[in-house]
Amino acid sequence: MAAAETLDKLDKAILRLLQADGRQTYDVIGGQVGLSASAVLRRVKRLEDAGVIARYVALVPPESVGLGLTAYLNVRLEKHSETHKRNPMDLFRGAVQTWPEVVECVALTGDMDYLLRVVVTDMAHYSRFMMETLLRHPSVQDCKTSFVLDRVKATTALPL
Repeated sequence: MAAAETLDKLDKAILRLLQADGRQTYDVIGGQVGLSASAVLRRVKRLEDAGVIARYVALVPPESVGLGLTAYLNVRLEKHSETHKRNPMDLFRGAVQTWPEVVECVALTGDMDYLLRVVVTDMAHYSRFMMETLLRHPSVQDCKTSFVLDRVKATTALPL
């Protein structure tokens, strides 16, 4: 079921409903898609087993827990390392997993290697993260930051 072609209309409808509210009961979902609760359960289990549904989470607005500053950081890594060292990208990928301020990290094409989404309490927290963590990492060569002024659209739902 890795390919999108294996998802039928009912699977997509169930996924849309779960993306909107992952706590809906199978009865409610079934009523909206025209299936019994047990049929919805079977389909959801199949989607989970196939990895189409990876996990269930609670979405927490950062500001509601005191994380008032979001920044996007373009990071460029050094391209060469000494032969006894690990690849700079491997070192960076490992380190980024341990930094709680980084809530998303993606590899990019173009001039920069990675884009990080960083969520912190305030500018002082951002400054500490930059000076004590990111810029001290031996693989980091350059970094450019953009701060979020306003969230125009924020969704986790995929367009199914």
